[in-house]
This record gives sequence, C-alpha cells and structure tokens, in this order.
Amino acid sequence: MATSKTAAPANDGRRSIQSIEVGVPLLAALVDAGKPLTLRDLAAGAGMTSAKAHPYLVSFIRVGLVQQDAATGQYELGPFALQMGLVSLQRLDPVRIAMPEIAKLQSEIGHTLGIAVLGSHGPTMIHMTEASYPVHVNMRKGTVMSMLHTATGLVFAAWLPPKVSEHYIAREEGDTAVIASVPPPRKASRANIEAQLADIRVHGMARALGNPLPGVDALSVPVFDNTGGIVLALTSLGPTGLFDVSWDGAIARPLLACAQEISHKLGFRG
Repeated sequence: MATSKTAAPANDGRRSIQSIEVGVPLLAALVDAGKPLTLRDLAAGAGMTSAKAHPYLVSFIRVGLVQQDAATGQYELGPFALQMGLVSLQRLDPVRIAMPEIAKLQSEIGHTLGIAVLGSHGPTMIHMTEASYPVHVNMRKGTVMSMLHTATGLVFAAWLPPKVSEHYIAREEGDTAVIASVPPPRKASRANIEAQLADIRVHGMARALGNPLPGVDALSVPVFDNTGGIVLALTSLGPTGLFDVSWDGAIARPLLACAQEISHKLGFRG
C-alpha cells in the first residue's frame, strides 16, 4: 500500500485507532485495482480473509467510502472517497510536488536539473538547479526551448496532443524568444518528425547531443497528471564526455524514476 511521505510512523507514540489502520488496505486495494472487485479479490488484494474484510466493508459503505453494486455484488470506491480524491487533486501543484524530488535527484546525480512547463511561446524553463561542478549553460528561468531541437521541447512534442504540438512547432519559427540550436536547425519532414517522436515515446525520454548548446548534452523526461496529460518536463544536462546519455544509464534511470514518482503523486496511473 502506498503511503504519504508525511504520514506518521506506526510507533510514534501517539494514540491511534487500530481498526481504521487495519481496514485501510481494503481502500488501497480498490485504488490500486481501479475497477470494481468481488469480495474475494478485494480481500486478497488487502491481504486478509473475506470474513475479516466484510465487516470493514459494511462500515465503509455506511460512511460513503465504498459502495456495492446491487446486481454484481462487486465493491468500488464510494461517493465520499471520490469527493476526497477530487479535493486532493484540486490542491495539487505540480511544481510544488516536484521540487523536493528534484532536490533529491540533483544530490544523487550531481548534474544540472531544470523544470519546464508549457508557456505561451512554448516549453519554458521555470526552475534550474545547478550542477556540483562549473558548466557554461546560458539557460535560466524564462528560457523558451525549441519544440524540435532541444530535449525538453521534444518531450512536449512527443506527449502533447498532436494539434497542440503542431501549433507550438509552427509558431516558434522566427520567434527570437525561442532557443533552438547553433547553427540554425534544418527543417525536417513531417514523416521524420513523427518517427523521431515515436522513438522518444518508446524510450520514455528525449535526448539532445550538443543541441542547442555545443558540447552540452541533455536528457528530458515527461511528468503526467491524473488526466494522463503532460504537465512538466524534467531535464538534466552536462558536458559531453562527462554526461551519460545512454537510455538506461546512470542519469536516465534516476531521472525517469523521479518523473514517475512525481507523476504518481499527481494521480497518474499509467
């Protein structure tokens, strides 16, 4: 069962209601399943017998945390549980949720890390955590990244709805606010773009080698919210030769794990 990192430890000395703690795995099993369950399957998912689970379910039904289908007998989350979930989602701030995870990741990998959101001009850096070593990077808060010529932009291009992606790709041409590459990038055919984006989706991340900054490589991964839409891109970058750009390397693995953890906290269940 997933627990909040702010949850109190079980032996913190404070008084608690043990029966509530025992029954919560039933709710967690319904959340994890994401669909109605029979009593047997629900009890098994919570690690208890059906006889033990049933009284808890009766109580949960009475307070609206669980409901039971009269025709099938299956159990699912009730109206009060859904209300709780909606209130929680409304209070979520992706950047606020991401910041502690970014701090931990940066201390682990030691390279520059950035958070980008989709702004009016395109993917825009809103936070930069500097590397533990000196590196010349002319990116800062407010820097707008090219959709097709930066790892950050490619992540948004790969996971935004196609029409939205095409809009931002088209609008950046001639926009001096957008960092693209040096020298100016060559135009790619739509077929080549689609093939590149498909490959990015397969790997779950995008990378850029010496682009937009010569001698600097980057990896970028998407963060999703509860609707499955991309809300952030996490980008790490460093000098060519010192920065591991392999798809399953020492940077890619923790970067992807960090993005998945943030997505999970935002309600993404992909």
